[in-house]
Amino acid sequence: MNSISIDVQLKTLPDSPGVYQFFDEAGKILYVGKAKNLKKRVSSYFTKTHNSGKTRVMVRKIRSIKHIVVPTESDALLLENNLIKEHQPRYNVLLRDDKSYPWLCIKNERFPRIFPTRKRIRDGSEYFGPYTQMKTVRALLDLIKSVYPLRTCNYDLSEEKVSAGKYKRCLEYHLGNCLGPCEGLQDSESYDRQIDDIRQIIKGNFKSSLHYFRHRMQQLATDMRFEEAQQIKEKIEILENYQSKSTVVHPKINNVDVFSIISDSSHAYVNYMQISHGLVVRSHTIEIKKKLDESDEDLLSLAIVTLRERFEADSPEIYLPFPVPVSGEVRVKVPKSGDKRKIVQLSERNARYYRQERFKQIKITDPDRHVKRIMEQMKKDLRLSSEPRHIECFDNSNIQGSNPVAACVVFRDAKPAKKEYRHYNIKTVEGPDDFASMREVVYRRYKRLLEEEADLPQLIVIDGGKGQLSAALSSLEQLELRGKIAIIGIAKRLEEIYFPNDSIPLYLDKKSESLKVIQLLRNEAHRFGITFHRNKRSKAAISSALEGIDGIGEKTARELLRKFKSVKRIREASLQEISELVGPSKAQKVYESLRE
Repeated sequence: MNSISIDVQLKTLPDSPGVYQFFDEAGKILYVGKAKNLKKRVSSYFTKTHNSGKTRVMVRKIRSIKHIVVPTESDALLLENNLIKEHQPRYNVLLRDDKSYPWLCIKNERFPRIFPTRKRIRDGSEYFGPYTQMKTVRALLDLIKSVYPLRTCNYDLSEEKVSAGKYKRCLEYHLGNCLGPCEGLQDSESYDRQIDDIRQIIKGNFKSSLHYFRHRMQQLATDMRFEEAQQIKEKIEILENYQSKSTVVHPKINNVDVFSIISDSSHAYVNYMQISHGLVVRSHTIEIKKKLDESDEDLLSLAIVTLRERFEADSPEIYLPFPVPVSGEVRVKVPKSGDKRKIVQLSERNARYYRQERFKQIKITDPDRHVKRIMEQMKKDLRLSSEPRHIECFDNSNIQGSNPVAACVVFRDAKPAKKEYRHYNIKTVEGPDDFASMREVVYRRYKRLLEEEADLPQLIVIDGGKGQLSAALSSLEQLELRGKIAIIGIAKRLEEIYFPNDSIPLYLDKKSESLKVIQLLRNEAHRFGITFHRNKRSKAAISSALEGIDGIGEKTARELLRKFKSVKRIREASLQEISELVGPSKAQKVYESLRE
Protein backbone atom coordinates (compact mmCIF):
# COMPACT_ATOMS: atom_id res chain seq x y z
CA MET A 1 0.00 0.00 0.00
CA ASN A 2 1.09 3.63 -0.46
CA SER A 3 3.58 4.53 2.29
CA ILE A 4 3.22 8.29 1.72
CA SER A 5 1.22 9.99 4.49
CA ILE A 6 -2.27 11.31 3.85
CA ASP A 7 -1.13 14.90 4.55
CA VAL A 8 1.47 14.71 1.79
CA GLN A 9 -1.02 13.13 -0.62
CA LEU A 10 -3.51 15.95 0.06
CA LYS A 11 -0.92 18.66 -0.58
CA THR A 12 -0.05 17.24 -4.00
CA LEU A 13 -3.64 17.00 -5.28
CA PRO A 14 -4.45 19.30 -8.24
CA ASP A 15 -7.14 22.02 -8.29
CA SER A 16 -8.68 20.49 -11.43
CA PRO A 17 -11.98 18.61 -11.90
CA GLY A 18 -11.69 14.85 -11.64
CA VAL A 19 -12.47 11.62 -9.83
CA TYR A 20 -10.90 10.50 -6.53
CA GLN A 21 -10.68 7.00 -4.99
CA PHE A 22 -10.11 6.13 -1.32
CA PHE A 23 -8.35 2.86 -0.39
CA ASP A 24 -7.97 1.08 2.97
CA GLU A 25 -4.90 -0.63 4.45
CA ALA A 26 -5.47 -3.81 2.43
CA GLY A 27 -5.68 -1.82 -0.81
CA LYS A 28 -9.44 -2.34 -1.10
CA ILE A 29 -11.37 0.54 -2.65
CA LEU A 30 -13.67 2.26 -0.11
CA TYR A 31 -15.22 5.11 -2.05
CA VAL A 32 -15.29 6.79 -5.46
CA GLY A 33 -16.28 10.44 -5.79
CA LYS A 34 -16.17 13.31 -8.26
CA ALA A 35 -15.15 16.91 -7.70
CA LYS A 36 -15.02 20.28 -9.44
CA ASN A 37 -11.84 20.94 -7.47
CA LEU A 38 -10.07 17.74 -6.36
CA LYS A 39 -7.88 19.41 -3.73
CA LYS A 40 -10.74 21.23 -1.94
CA ARG A 41 -13.18 18.32 -2.08
CA VAL A 42 -10.80 15.58 -0.88
CA SER A 43 -9.26 17.82 1.83
CA SER A 44 -12.75 18.53 3.23
CA TYR A 45 -13.05 14.88 4.33
CA PHE A 46 -10.11 15.36 6.71
CA THR A 47 -10.79 18.91 7.91
CA LYS A 48 -14.59 18.98 8.34
CA THR A 49 -16.59 17.62 11.29
CA HIS A 50 -18.95 15.03 9.80
CA ASN A 51 -22.46 14.48 11.17
CA SER A 52 -22.68 11.02 9.61
CA GLY A 53 -21.13 8.21 11.66
CA LYS A 54 -20.47 6.21 8.49
CA THR A 55 -18.43 9.07 7.01
CA ARG A 56 -16.33 9.31 10.18
CA VAL A 57 -15.67 5.55 10.11
CA MET A 58 -14.71 5.65 6.42
CA VAL A 59 -12.28 8.57 6.90
CA ARG A 60 -10.52 6.66 9.71
CA LYS A 61 -9.98 3.72 7.31
CA ILE A 62 -8.44 5.75 4.45
CA ARG A 63 -4.77 4.95 3.89
CA SER A 64 -4.31 5.96 0.25
CA ILE A 65 -5.85 8.34 -2.27
CA LYS A 66 -5.80 8.05 -6.05
CA HIS A 67 -7.18 10.55 -8.51
CA ILE A 68 -7.92 10.90 -12.22
CA VAL A 69 -8.00 14.38 -13.77
CA VAL A 70 -10.63 15.00 -16.48
CA PRO A 71 -11.40 18.07 -18.65
CA THR A 72 -14.84 18.92 -17.22
CA GLU A 73 -17.18 18.17 -14.31
CA SER A 74 -19.51 16.34 -16.73
CA ASP A 75 -16.68 13.97 -17.70
CA ALA A 76 -16.00 13.40 -13.99
CA LEU A 77 -19.65 12.42 -13.47
CA LEU A 78 -19.52 9.85 -16.28
CA LEU A 79 -16.20 8.39 -15.10
CA GLU A 80 -17.43 8.23 -11.48
CA ASN A 81 -20.51 6.27 -12.59
CA ASN A 82 -18.39 3.78 -14.56
CA LEU A 83 -15.91 3.24 -11.69
CA ILE A 84 -18.75 2.69 -9.18
CA LYS A 85 -20.28 0.06 -11.48
CA GLU A 86 -16.92 -1.64 -11.96
CA HIS A 87 -15.64 -1.69 -8.36
CA GLN A 88 -18.90 -1.42 -6.32
CA PRO A 89 -17.19 0.30 -3.34
CA ARG A 90 -18.65 -0.30 0.09
CA TYR A 91 -19.47 3.35 0.86
CA ASN A 92 -20.92 4.30 -2.52
CA VAL A 93 -24.60 4.39 -3.45
CA LEU A 94 -25.23 1.57 -5.93
CA LEU A 95 -28.18 1.88 -8.30
CA ARG A 96 -28.49 -1.81 -9.04
CA ASP A 97 -31.30 -2.99 -11.27
CA ASP A 98 -31.63 -6.63 -12.34
CA LYS A 99 -35.12 -6.21 -13.77
CA SER A 100 -35.73 -6.80 -17.49
CA TYR A 101 -38.06 -4.13 -18.85
CA PRO A 102 -40.67 -4.67 -21.59
CA TRP A 103 -40.26 -3.30 -25.12
CA LEU A 104 -42.66 -2.84 -28.01
CA CYS A 105 -41.31 -4.56 -31.10
CA ILE A 106 -42.13 -3.82 -34.76
CA LYS A 107 -40.79 -6.93 -36.46
CA ASN A 108 -38.44 -6.63 -39.45
CA GLU A 109 -40.57 -8.53 -41.99
CA ARG A 110 -43.10 -8.05 -44.76
CA PHE A 111 -46.40 -6.98 -43.12
CA PRO A 112 -44.68 -6.36 -39.76
CA ARG A 113 -46.22 -7.68 -36.55
CA ILE A 114 -46.30 -5.53 -33.39
CA PHE A 115 -45.93 -7.28 -30.03
CA PRO A 116 -44.44 -6.83 -26.52
CA THR A 117 -41.16 -8.53 -25.58
CA ARG A 118 -38.51 -8.47 -22.85
CA LYS A 119 -35.76 -9.74 -25.17
CA ARG A 120 -34.22 -7.74 -27.98
CA ILE A 121 -32.94 -9.69 -30.98
CA ARG A 122 -30.62 -7.85 -33.34
CA ASP A 123 -32.38 -8.81 -36.59
CA GLY A 124 -33.20 -5.33 -37.84
CA SER A 125 -36.50 -5.11 -35.93
CA GLU A 126 -37.47 -1.82 -34.27
CA TYR A 127 -37.78 -1.71 -30.47
CA PHE A 128 -39.56 1.08 -28.61
CA GLY A 129 -39.00 1.51 -24.89
CA PRO A 130 -38.07 0.16 -22.50
CA TYR A 131 -41.32 0.72 -20.60
CA THR A 132 -41.41 0.61 -16.82
CA GLN A 133 -44.60 -1.48 -16.69
CA MET A 134 -46.13 -4.12 -18.95
CA LYS A 135 -49.60 -2.59 -18.44
CA THR A 136 -48.40 0.55 -20.27
CA VAL A 137 -47.36 -1.60 -23.24
CA ARG A 138 -50.68 -3.46 -23.23
CA ALA A 139 -52.68 -0.21 -23.07
CA LEU A 140 -50.75 1.11 -26.08
CA LEU A 141 -51.28 -2.15 -28.00
CA ASP A 142 -55.00 -2.09 -27.22
CA LEU A 143 -55.20 1.44 -28.61
CA ILE A 144 -53.31 0.48 -31.79
CA LYS A 145 -55.42 -2.63 -32.38
CA SER A 146 -58.67 -0.73 -31.82
CA VAL A 147 -57.72 1.69 -34.62
CA TYR A 148 -55.58 -0.34 -37.06
CA PRO A 149 -56.28 -3.88 -38.35
CA LEU A 150 -52.96 -5.73 -38.00
CA ARG A 151 -51.99 -9.33 -38.49
CA THR A 152 -51.08 -11.44 -35.45
CA CYS A 153 -50.07 -14.71 -37.18
CA ASN A 154 -46.39 -15.64 -37.47
CA TYR A 155 -46.51 -16.77 -41.12
CA ASP A 156 -43.74 -15.84 -43.54
CA LEU A 157 -45.78 -13.58 -45.84
CA SER A 158 -43.24 -13.34 -48.63
CA GLU A 159 -44.58 -12.27 -52.01
CA GLU A 160 -43.94 -15.72 -53.51
CA LYS A 161 -45.80 -17.62 -50.79
CA VAL A 162 -48.78 -15.25 -50.79
CA SER A 163 -49.01 -15.42 -54.62
CA ALA A 164 -48.86 -19.22 -54.46
CA GLY A 165 -51.90 -19.19 -52.15
CA LYS A 166 -50.06 -21.06 -49.39
CA TYR A 167 -52.13 -19.54 -46.53
CA LYS A 168 -55.83 -19.23 -45.73
CA ARG A 169 -57.67 -16.50 -43.83
CA CYS A 170 -58.07 -17.13 -40.10
CA LEU A 171 -60.68 -16.13 -37.49
CA GLU A 172 -59.06 -12.71 -36.98
CA TYR A 173 -60.04 -11.75 -40.54
CA HIS A 174 -63.68 -12.75 -40.00
CA LEU A 175 -63.75 -10.76 -36.74
CA GLY A 176 -62.54 -7.67 -38.60
CA ASN A 177 -59.21 -7.51 -36.75
CA CYS A 178 -57.11 -8.22 -39.89
CA LEU A 179 -57.55 -7.37 -43.59
CA GLY A 180 -56.11 -10.69 -44.84
CA PRO A 181 -52.63 -9.89 -46.21
CA CYS A 182 -51.97 -13.67 -46.12
CA GLU A 183 -54.28 -14.05 -49.16
CA GLY A 184 -53.23 -10.80 -50.83
CA LEU A 185 -56.39 -8.95 -49.71
CA GLN A 186 -54.26 -6.07 -48.33
CA ASP A 187 -51.27 -4.67 -50.19
CA SER A 188 -47.96 -3.99 -48.43
CA GLU A 189 -48.08 -0.26 -49.29
CA SER A 190 -51.27 0.44 -47.26
CA TYR A 191 -50.04 -1.84 -44.44
CA ASP A 192 -46.70 -0.01 -44.27
CA ARG A 193 -48.52 3.35 -44.15
CA GLN A 194 -50.36 2.05 -41.06
CA ILE A 195 -47.04 1.04 -39.50
CA ASP A 196 -45.65 4.55 -40.14
CA ASP A 197 -48.62 6.08 -38.30
CA ILE A 198 -48.24 3.56 -35.46
CA ARG A 199 -44.58 4.55 -35.04
CA GLN A 200 -45.69 8.14 -34.51
CA ILE A 201 -48.41 7.12 -32.02
CA ILE A 202 -45.87 5.14 -29.99
CA LYS A 203 -43.70 8.29 -29.90
CA GLY A 204 -46.71 10.29 -28.69
CA ASN A 205 -47.46 12.06 -31.99
CA PHE A 206 -51.11 11.58 -33.06
CA LYS A 207 -51.08 14.34 -35.68
CA SER A 208 -50.35 12.14 -38.72
CA SER A 209 -53.01 9.51 -37.85
CA LEU A 210 -55.70 12.07 -37.07
CA HIS A 211 -54.99 14.01 -40.28
CA TYR A 212 -55.24 10.85 -42.41
CA PHE A 213 -58.46 9.61 -40.77
CA ARG A 214 -60.17 13.01 -41.01
CA HIS A 215 -59.29 13.25 -44.71
CA ARG A 216 -60.48 9.67 -45.28
CA MET A 217 -63.77 10.33 -43.43
CA GLN A 218 -64.46 13.35 -45.65
CA GLN A 219 -63.83 11.27 -48.79
CA LEU A 220 -66.20 8.49 -47.66
CA ALA A 221 -68.90 10.99 -46.72
CA THR A 222 -68.59 12.69 -50.13
CA ASP A 223 -69.00 9.27 -51.79
CA MET A 224 -72.15 8.65 -49.70
CA ARG A 225 -70.45 5.74 -47.88
CA PHE A 226 -71.78 6.86 -44.51
CA GLU A 227 -71.38 3.58 -42.60
CA GLU A 228 -67.67 3.42 -43.42
CA ALA A 229 -67.34 7.14 -42.60
CA GLN A 230 -68.93 6.46 -39.17
CA GLN A 231 -66.39 3.70 -38.49
CA ILE A 232 -63.56 6.12 -39.28
CA LYS A 233 -65.18 8.74 -37.02
CA GLU A 234 -65.18 6.25 -34.13
CA LYS A 235 -61.45 5.66 -34.66
CA ILE A 236 -60.83 9.41 -34.57
CA GLU A 237 -62.75 9.63 -31.28
CA ILE A 238 -60.67 6.77 -29.79
CA LEU A 239 -57.42 8.53 -30.71
CA GLU A 240 -58.60 11.96 -29.50
CA ASN A 241 -59.86 10.49 -26.22
CA TYR A 242 -56.54 8.70 -25.57
CA GLN A 243 -54.59 11.84 -26.49
CA SER A 244 -56.66 14.10 -24.21
CA LYS A 245 -56.17 11.75 -21.26
CA SER A 246 -52.41 11.45 -21.87
CA THR A 247 -51.50 15.06 -22.71
CA VAL A 248 -50.19 16.91 -19.66
CA VAL A 249 -48.61 19.98 -21.31
CA HIS A 250 -48.47 21.73 -24.66
CA PRO A 251 -47.69 19.31 -27.53
CA LYS A 252 -44.79 21.55 -28.61
CA ILE A 253 -42.83 20.27 -25.59
CA ASN A 254 -41.25 17.26 -27.24
CA ASN A 255 -38.36 14.84 -26.64
CA VAL A 256 -37.57 16.03 -23.11
CA ASP A 257 -36.36 14.13 -20.01
CA VAL A 258 -37.51 15.33 -16.59
CA PHE A 259 -35.89 14.38 -13.27
CA SER A 260 -36.74 15.25 -9.66
CA ILE A 261 -35.67 14.07 -6.21
CA ILE A 262 -37.33 13.82 -2.77
CA SER A 263 -35.15 12.69 0.14
CA ASP A 264 -35.00 12.11 3.90
CA SER A 265 -32.14 11.25 6.24
CA SER A 266 -31.65 7.69 4.99
CA HIS A 267 -33.18 7.40 1.50
CA ALA A 268 -33.76 9.40 -1.67
CA TYR A 269 -36.42 8.90 -4.34
CA VAL A 270 -35.70 9.97 -7.92
CA ASN A 271 -38.45 10.19 -10.53
CA TYR A 272 -37.71 10.12 -14.26
CA MET A 273 -40.23 11.15 -16.92
CA GLN A 274 -39.91 11.25 -20.67
CA ILE A 275 -42.13 13.77 -22.48
CA SER A 276 -43.02 13.39 -26.16
CA HIS A 277 -45.42 15.80 -27.90
CA GLY A 278 -46.83 16.88 -24.54
CA LEU A 279 -47.42 13.28 -23.37
CA VAL A 280 -45.71 11.40 -20.57
CA VAL A 281 -44.53 8.33 -22.46
CA ARG A 282 -42.42 6.96 -19.60
CA SER A 283 -42.34 7.43 -15.84
CA HIS A 284 -40.12 5.55 -13.40
CA THR A 285 -39.14 6.14 -9.77
CA ILE A 286 -36.20 4.57 -7.96
CA GLU A 287 -35.31 4.40 -4.27
CA ILE A 288 -31.69 5.11 -3.30
CA LYS A 289 -30.31 4.11 0.09
CA LYS A 290 -27.79 6.66 1.31
CA LYS A 291 -24.40 5.30 2.35
CA LEU A 292 -22.84 8.54 3.56
CA ASP A 293 -24.43 11.94 3.99
CA GLU A 294 -24.81 12.45 0.22
CA SER A 295 -26.42 15.66 -1.02
CA ASP A 296 -29.47 15.71 -3.29
CA GLU A 297 -27.28 17.22 -6.04
CA ASP A 298 -24.83 14.29 -5.96
CA LEU A 299 -27.57 11.65 -5.89
CA LEU A 300 -29.55 13.29 -8.70
CA SER A 301 -26.42 13.54 -10.89
CA LEU A 302 -25.73 9.84 -10.40
CA ALA A 303 -29.37 8.88 -11.02
CA ILE A 304 -29.58 10.91 -14.25
CA VAL A 305 -26.61 9.09 -15.76
CA THR A 306 -27.85 5.67 -14.61
CA LEU A 307 -31.48 6.08 -15.69
CA ARG A 308 -30.63 7.55 -19.09
CA GLU A 309 -28.33 4.60 -19.72
CA ARG A 310 -30.88 2.08 -18.46
CA PHE A 311 -33.70 3.41 -20.65
CA GLU A 312 -31.40 4.35 -23.54
CA ALA A 313 -32.69 7.92 -23.45
CA ASP A 314 -31.27 10.31 -26.02
CA SER A 315 -33.40 13.41 -25.38
CA PRO A 316 -31.36 16.55 -26.10
CA GLU A 317 -32.99 18.51 -23.25
CA ILE A 318 -33.42 17.84 -19.51
CA TYR A 319 -35.65 19.69 -17.01
CA LEU A 320 -34.51 19.67 -13.36
CA PRO A 321 -35.69 21.26 -10.07
CA PHE A 322 -32.18 22.68 -9.48
CA PRO A 323 -28.95 22.79 -11.53
CA VAL A 324 -26.62 19.76 -11.43
CA PRO A 325 -23.76 18.75 -13.75
CA VAL A 326 -24.91 16.35 -16.49
CA SER A 327 -22.62 14.38 -18.78
CA GLY A 328 -22.93 14.52 -22.57
CA GLU A 329 -24.13 17.24 -24.91
CA VAL A 330 -27.55 17.95 -23.41
CA ARG A 331 -29.24 21.22 -22.51
CA VAL A 332 -30.18 21.49 -18.82
CA LYS A 333 -33.07 23.78 -17.85
CA VAL A 334 -34.45 24.67 -14.41
CA PRO A 335 -37.97 25.95 -15.27
CA LYS A 336 -39.42 28.67 -13.05
CA SER A 337 -42.96 28.93 -14.45
CA GLY A 338 -45.38 27.77 -17.13
CA ASP A 339 -45.84 24.30 -18.62
CA LYS A 340 -42.19 23.36 -18.14
CA ARG A 341 -42.36 24.09 -14.42
CA LYS A 342 -45.64 22.15 -14.29
CA ILE A 343 -43.85 19.04 -15.64
CA VAL A 344 -41.12 19.25 -12.98
CA GLN A 345 -43.79 19.59 -10.26
CA LEU A 346 -45.59 16.55 -11.71
CA SER A 347 -42.34 14.59 -11.49
CA GLU A 348 -41.83 15.70 -7.86
CA ARG A 349 -45.40 14.65 -7.05
CA ASN A 350 -44.72 11.19 -8.49
CA ALA A 351 -41.54 10.86 -6.40
CA ARG A 352 -43.48 11.94 -3.30
CA TYR A 353 -46.32 9.48 -3.95
CA TYR A 354 -43.81 6.67 -4.47
CA ARG A 355 -42.15 7.59 -1.16
CA GLN A 356 -45.49 7.49 0.65
CA GLU A 357 -46.28 4.08 -0.84
CA ARG A 358 -42.89 2.77 0.28
CA PHE A 359 -43.54 4.13 3.79
CA LYS A 360 -46.85 2.24 3.94
CA GLN A 361 -45.16 -0.96 2.77
CA ILE A 362 -42.25 -0.56 5.20
CA LYS A 363 -44.67 0.09 8.08
CA ILE A 364 -46.06 -3.42 7.49
CA THR A 365 -42.92 -5.31 6.45
CA ASP A 366 -40.24 -3.52 8.51
CA PRO A 367 -41.82 -1.59 11.42
CA ASP A 368 -38.44 -0.95 13.10
CA ARG A 369 -37.16 0.92 10.06
CA HIS A 370 -40.42 2.87 9.89
CA VAL A 371 -40.08 3.96 13.54
CA LYS A 372 -36.39 4.82 13.16
CA ARG A 373 -37.14 6.98 10.14
CA ILE A 374 -39.84 8.92 12.02
CA MET A 375 -37.56 9.36 15.04
CA GLU A 376 -34.72 10.67 12.86
CA GLN A 377 -37.10 13.05 11.11
CA MET A 378 -38.44 14.39 14.44
CA LYS A 379 -34.93 14.82 15.77
CA LYS A 380 -34.02 16.85 12.68
CA ASP A 381 -37.26 18.90 12.45
CA LEU A 382 -37.41 19.78 16.17
CA ARG A 383 -33.64 20.36 16.53
CA LEU A 384 -33.27 17.72 19.26
CA SER A 385 -30.02 16.28 20.58
CA SER A 386 -31.37 12.69 20.57
CA GLU A 387 -34.22 10.71 19.02
CA PRO A 388 -37.51 11.27 20.95
CA ARG A 389 -38.27 7.60 21.65
CA HIS A 390 -40.17 8.57 24.83
CA ILE A 391 -42.51 11.58 24.54
CA GLU A 392 -45.02 12.96 27.07
CA CYS A 393 -47.78 15.47 26.37
CA PHE A 394 -49.85 17.56 28.85
CA ASP A 395 -53.28 19.16 28.51
CA ASN A 396 -55.60 20.99 30.95
CA SER A 397 -59.42 20.73 31.08
CA ASN A 398 -61.95 22.87 32.97
CA ILE A 399 -65.13 24.89 32.41
CA GLN A 400 -64.72 28.39 33.87
CA GLY A 401 -62.48 26.93 36.55
CA SER A 402 -64.87 24.20 37.70
CA ASN A 403 -63.60 20.65 38.16
CA PRO A 404 -60.08 21.46 36.86
CA VAL A 405 -58.15 18.38 35.72
CA ALA A 406 -55.08 17.63 33.61
CA ALA A 407 -53.92 14.71 31.51
CA CYS A 408 -50.53 13.30 30.65
CA VAL A 409 -50.23 10.88 27.73
CA VAL A 410 -47.11 8.88 26.90
CA PHE A 411 -45.85 7.79 23.47
CA ARG A 412 -43.05 5.31 23.00
CA ASP A 413 -41.57 4.89 19.49
CA ALA A 414 -44.30 7.19 18.13
CA LYS A 415 -47.08 4.90 19.46
CA PRO A 416 -49.41 5.43 22.45
CA ALA A 417 -48.34 3.63 25.66
CA LYS A 418 -51.81 3.74 27.25
CA LYS A 419 -50.82 1.95 30.46
CA GLU A 420 -48.60 4.92 31.29
CA TYR A 421 -51.32 7.59 30.79
CA ARG A 422 -52.08 9.60 33.95
CA HIS A 423 -54.98 11.81 35.16
CA TYR A 424 -54.46 14.68 37.60
CA ASN A 425 -56.93 16.55 39.80
CA ILE A 426 -55.67 20.11 40.15
CA LYS A 427 -55.16 20.73 43.90
CA THR A 428 -53.44 24.10 44.39
CA VAL A 429 -55.19 26.31 41.83
CA GLU A 430 -58.53 28.09 42.29
CA GLY A 431 -60.42 29.54 39.36
CA PRO A 432 -59.62 29.32 35.65
CA ASP A 433 -55.80 29.60 35.57
CA ASP A 434 -54.34 27.37 32.84
CA PHE A 435 -50.77 28.54 33.43
CA ALA A 436 -50.80 27.71 37.16
CA SER A 437 -52.52 24.36 36.45
CA MET A 438 -49.81 23.46 33.91
CA ARG A 439 -47.10 24.50 36.37
CA GLU A 440 -48.59 22.24 39.07
CA VAL A 441 -49.11 19.13 36.94
CA VAL A 442 -45.66 19.24 35.28
CA TYR A 443 -44.03 19.69 38.69
CA ARG A 444 -45.99 16.78 40.22
CA ARG A 445 -45.28 14.47 37.28
CA TYR A 446 -41.51 14.88 37.20
CA LYS A 447 -41.02 15.19 40.94
CA ARG A 448 -42.55 11.72 41.22
CA LEU A 449 -40.48 10.30 38.34
CA LEU A 450 -37.30 11.63 40.02
CA GLU A 451 -38.31 10.16 43.38
CA GLU A 452 -39.01 6.78 41.77
CA GLU A 453 -35.81 7.04 39.65
CA ALA A 454 -37.93 6.29 36.57
CA ASP A 455 -36.92 7.03 32.98
CA LEU A 456 -37.41 10.63 31.91
CA PRO A 457 -38.76 11.45 28.44
CA GLN A 458 -36.58 12.85 25.65
CA LEU A 459 -39.34 15.30 24.71
CA ILE A 460 -42.23 17.06 26.50
CA VAL A 461 -45.08 18.51 24.42
CA ILE A 462 -47.30 21.17 26.01
CA ASP A 463 -50.75 21.78 24.52
CA GLY A 464 -50.66 25.56 24.34
CA GLY A 465 -48.62 28.55 23.27
CA LYS A 466 -45.87 30.60 24.89
CA GLY A 467 -47.73 31.09 28.23
CA GLN A 468 -48.30 27.40 28.95
CA LEU A 469 -44.77 26.58 27.76
CA SER A 470 -43.23 29.14 30.13
CA ALA A 471 -45.29 27.76 33.04
CA ALA A 472 -44.12 24.20 32.35
CA LEU A 473 -40.54 25.41 31.95
CA SER A 474 -40.59 27.07 35.40
CA SER A 475 -41.50 23.69 36.96
CA LEU A 476 -38.59 22.00 35.17
CA GLU A 477 -36.28 24.75 36.51
CA GLN A 478 -37.51 24.09 40.06
CA LEU A 479 -36.64 20.42 39.62
CA GLU A 480 -33.29 21.30 37.97
CA LEU A 481 -34.38 19.51 34.77
CA ARG A 482 -34.15 22.43 32.39
CA GLY A 483 -31.81 21.54 29.53
CA LYS A 484 -32.00 17.84 30.42
CA ILE A 485 -35.39 17.31 28.75
CA ALA A 486 -36.40 18.99 25.48
CA ILE A 487 -39.73 20.82 25.73
CA ILE A 488 -41.97 22.43 23.10
CA GLY A 489 -45.47 23.93 22.93
CA ILE A 490 -48.00 23.53 20.12
CA ALA A 491 -50.60 26.29 19.57
CA LYS A 492 -53.86 25.03 18.04
CA ARG A 493 -54.81 27.81 15.63
CA LEU A 494 -51.93 27.62 13.15
CA GLU A 495 -50.18 24.54 14.58
CA GLU A 496 -47.23 26.72 15.63
CA ILE A 497 -44.36 25.00 17.45
CA TYR A 498 -42.82 27.13 20.23
CA PHE A 499 -39.38 26.61 21.77
CA PRO A 500 -38.14 28.00 25.12
CA ASN A 501 -36.71 31.55 24.89
CA ASP A 502 -37.66 31.85 21.22
CA SER A 503 -40.54 34.21 20.36
CA ILE A 504 -40.63 33.12 16.69
CA PRO A 505 -42.54 29.85 16.24
CA LEU A 506 -41.60 27.01 13.91
CA TYR A 507 -44.09 26.11 11.16
CA LEU A 508 -43.72 22.51 10.05
CA ASP A 509 -45.06 21.33 6.71
CA LYS A 510 -48.72 20.30 7.11
CA LYS A 511 -47.86 16.89 5.63
CA SER A 512 -44.77 16.45 7.83
CA GLU A 513 -44.70 13.20 9.81
CA SER A 514 -43.15 15.07 12.74
CA LEU A 515 -46.18 17.37 12.89
CA LYS A 516 -48.54 14.40 12.55
CA VAL A 517 -46.98 12.70 15.60
CA ILE A 518 -47.19 15.93 17.64
CA GLN A 519 -50.83 16.45 16.58
CA LEU A 520 -51.63 12.85 17.51
CA LEU A 521 -50.08 13.40 20.96
CA ARG A 522 -51.99 16.66 21.46
CA ASN A 523 -55.32 15.15 20.32
CA GLU A 524 -54.83 12.07 22.49
CA ALA A 525 -54.04 14.22 25.55
CA HIS A 526 -57.12 16.33 24.85
CA ARG A 527 -59.35 13.25 24.44
CA PHE A 528 -58.01 11.62 27.60
CA GLY A 529 -58.31 14.82 29.64
CA ILE A 530 -61.78 15.81 28.42
CA THR A 531 -63.16 12.33 29.10
CA PHE A 532 -61.88 12.47 32.68
CA HIS A 533 -63.28 16.00 33.09
CA ARG A 534 -66.73 14.98 31.82
CA ASN A 535 -66.86 11.98 34.16
CA LYS A 536 -65.86 14.11 37.12
CA ARG A 537 -68.39 16.82 36.20
CA SER A 538 -71.11 14.20 35.78
CA LYS A 539 -70.41 12.63 39.16
CA ALA A 540 -70.40 16.06 40.78
CA ALA A 541 -73.76 16.89 39.21
CA ILE A 542 -75.26 13.58 40.39
CA SER A 543 -73.85 14.00 43.88
CA SER A 544 -75.22 17.56 44.14
CA ALA A 545 -78.70 16.28 43.07
CA LEU A 546 -78.77 13.93 46.09
CA GLU A 547 -77.22 16.46 48.48
CA GLY A 548 -80.00 18.89 47.57
CA ILE A 549 -82.47 16.66 49.43
CA ASP A 550 -83.16 17.97 52.95
CA GLY A 551 -81.32 15.86 55.52
CA ILE A 552 -79.00 14.09 53.01
CA GLY A 553 -75.33 14.95 53.29
CA GLU A 554 -72.22 14.15 51.27
CA LYS A 555 -71.52 10.88 53.13
CA THR A 556 -75.06 9.51 52.57
CA ALA A 557 -75.03 10.56 48.89
CA ARG A 558 -71.68 8.78 48.40
CA GLU A 559 -73.01 5.57 50.03
CA LEU A 560 -76.10 5.58 47.80
CA LEU A 561 -74.07 6.11 44.64
CA ARG A 562 -71.58 3.42 45.63
CA LYS A 563 -74.43 0.95 46.02
CA PHE A 564 -76.79 1.91 43.18
CA LYS A 565 -74.25 3.54 40.76
CA SER A 566 -76.66 6.23 39.45
CA VAL A 567 -79.59 8.49 40.46
CA LYS A 568 -81.81 6.65 37.99
CA ARG A 569 -81.24 3.32 39.75
CA ILE A 570 -81.86 4.92 43.15
CA ARG A 571 -85.17 6.27 41.81
CA GLU A 572 -86.08 2.76 40.54
CA ALA A 573 -85.14 1.09 43.88
CA SER A 574 -87.79 0.15 46.44
CA LEU A 575 -88.14 1.94 49.80
CA GLN A 576 -87.03 -1.28 51.52
CA GLU A 577 -83.76 -1.45 49.50
CA ILE A 578 -82.89 2.18 50.31
CA SER A 579 -83.82 1.70 54.01
CA GLU A 580 -81.41 -1.23 54.37
CA LEU A 581 -78.58 1.09 53.35
CA VAL A 582 -79.32 4.48 55.02
CA GLY A 583 -82.14 3.81 57.50
CA PRO A 584 -85.92 4.35 57.22
CA SER A 585 -85.97 8.12 57.96
CA LYS A 586 -83.44 9.13 55.29
CA ALA A 587 -84.79 6.47 52.91
CA GLN A 588 -88.28 8.02 53.11
CA LYS A 589 -86.90 11.47 52.23
CA VAL A 590 -84.85 10.15 49.27
CA TYR A 591 -87.69 7.95 48.03
CA GLU A 592 -90.27 10.76 48.08
CA SER A 593 -87.94 13.51 46.79
CA LEU A 594 -86.76 11.54 43.73
CA ARG A 595 -90.29 10.57 42.78
CA GLU A 596 -91.47 14.19 42.97
